[in-house]
Amino acid sequence: MEIYAGVDVGGTNIVCGLVTPSGEVVHQIKRATEVSKGPDAILEKIASMIEEAAAGFAGRSGAAVSVTAAGIGLPGFVDPEEGIARFAGNLGWRNLPAAQRLQARLNLPVYIDNDVRTYVFGEAMYGAGKGFKDVLGLTVGTGIASAMVNDGRLYYGYRNMAGELGHIVMEGLSDPCPCGLQGCLETYASASGMVRQAKKRIQSGEASILQEWYPGERLEDLAAADLSRAYDQGDPLARSVMEKAGTLLGRALSYAVPLYSPELIIVGGGGALAGDRLLEPLRKELYSRILPDYREGLRVATALNNDDAGVTGSAMYAKQRHAASV
Repeated sequence: MEIYAGVDVGGTNIVCGLVTPSGEVVHQIKRATEVSKGPDAILEKIASMIEEAAAGFAGRSGAAVSVTAAGIGLPGFVDPEEGIARFAGNLGWRNLPAAQRLQARLNLPVYIDNDVRTYVFGEAMYGAGKGFKDVLGLTVGTGIASAMVNDGRLYYGYRNMAGELGHIVMEGLSDPCPCGLQGCLETYASASGMVRQAKKRIQSGEASILQEWYPGERLEDLAAADLSRAYDQGDPLARSVMEKAGTLLGRALSYAVPLYSPELIIVGGGGALAGDRLLEPLRKELYSRILPDYREGLRVATALNNDDAGVTGSAMYAKQRHAASV
């Protein structure tokens, strides 16, 4: 049977799935990335996981399984045409010919791309964006990034760098960003940025129920999910942090909408879990800053397949690339 492997590589975990040509995930496994072991070990783990997934699905289904092609979503800057991971900071990779090495190891076509692009591709084609032609997707997690899918095709731009929404410098923000700029959107509006802002305000003496939950040095354990929980209990600090983050996201998207003219914007990652706590201020700010002709028909939704979109997108990206190559 025809089957594609999709692999979503993160700094903490690697998720590998087998996906049918129609986009259905039929088998999935997850393993720790173990970044400290280096790129050779990670590439071998990816290859072994693809083989393990194929063997596991074959054993469960009783059918012979031969993977047609594999797609790998990698963090950082990726050259998909050359198959090179240009820079992945959280993996410690630079100019690594990942596709070539995996292809030699597995003896099957392997295609790589940035993990946010493959995630958005999966969600646009098989999730919340199914049936829409022009979809802008963003992930709100440790950082913020986006991708655009037009008529089933990803948009890349010069040097494959389109979509770095998190590094738009926003007026009124001044925190330094690891990228070298100051005041980037993701320093405040990412999941980690919201947590960092909440900690700063608590440490400066502002009252919050979060301080009761995480007194003293335990404040370091504060997570984005705690902000949502405190928001629901009416905590003014949590509400203020999340509403400002949503407003900033809406403002940044108001810059992107006139450039891309999407009919749907999908919010994924941890931001999807926050739901309307982020989306209400996001929509309010976005719609107040774009022309009525853009507002008409424009929808903003959370990801439908938040957990599987990276695997589905990577596999279906491989299917699309492979079909174009034969």
